[in-house]
Amino acid sequence: MKDIETITYTEGELPDLATSLLKKYGESRIWAFDAPMGAGKTTLIKELCHALGVEETTSSPTFAIINVYRSPNGEIYHFDCYRFETLADAYNIGAEEYLDSGSYCFVEWPEVIASLLPDDALSLKIEIVDDRTRRLTVRKV
Repeated sequence: MKDIETITYTEGELPDLATSLLKKYGESRIWAFDAPMGAGKTTLIKELCHALGVEETTSSPTFAIINVYRSPNGEIYHFDCYRFETLADAYNIGAEEYLDSGSYCFVEWPEVIASLLPDDALSLKIEIVDDRTRRLTVRKV
């Protein structure tokens, strides 16, 4: 049985949204973000990292593939799989080790590595409603 929640929000509501999501779903360590380009995946992940106590600057790992942030809760891994062409690309960077680490893993463009994601990964789909508003659908197994 899946637990599904839908939330409509604006950018100004992101800090409260991030805190709320972590309070409700924080036991889930793998968060898979599905959204079109420019929908705000990285922006939401930045707020999640901030809510987890990350003090360093967070940014899109588009070219680095994985950014590692330090928090009082341990390391946080932020993946951007946009440039992956095959599952082999994920194996080449050691994605399995990160995903099995027990640390938070925030994964953008997870489609290519879907077979590596655990069954209990949290699925977050962001849809663009208009220039300022987004709709987030969260699915938990």
